[in-house]
Amino acid sequence: MGASGTVDTMDMSDPLTVVLVLLGVLGLIGAAVIGFVMWRYRIPPRGLIAMIGALVYLVSPIDVLPEVILGPIGLLDDAGAATAAAVFVYKIVTVHRRLKDAGVKGRRKPDVLE
Repeated sequence: MGASGTVDTMDMSDPLTVVLVLLGVLGLIGAAVIGFVMWRYRIPPRGLIAMIGALVYLVSPIDVLPEVILGPIGLLDDAGAATAAAVFVYKIVTVHRRLKDAGVKGRRKPDVLE
């Protein structure tokens, strides 16, 4: 709130502010998508790690360098990271479903020695 009791709006004229706001929004959307996919398809932890790794790369400041240097062609690395994570998770889900359809319940727990 401002000094007069009114709500101040964010100054979006600064390019850095716009980039940071967009990165925050993309991060939140990505987290929501990851949460939904994990809940819907019961993704194992290694799939979660792949999705979070791709999301962290996509919203990291290091990822901005190819776009700055190469322009729109620099977006190819983003597409590659997202595609690699999606293919990896798809394969995990497919194998998990096949095992479930075949009657495999999951990892066998080791017998406890008494």
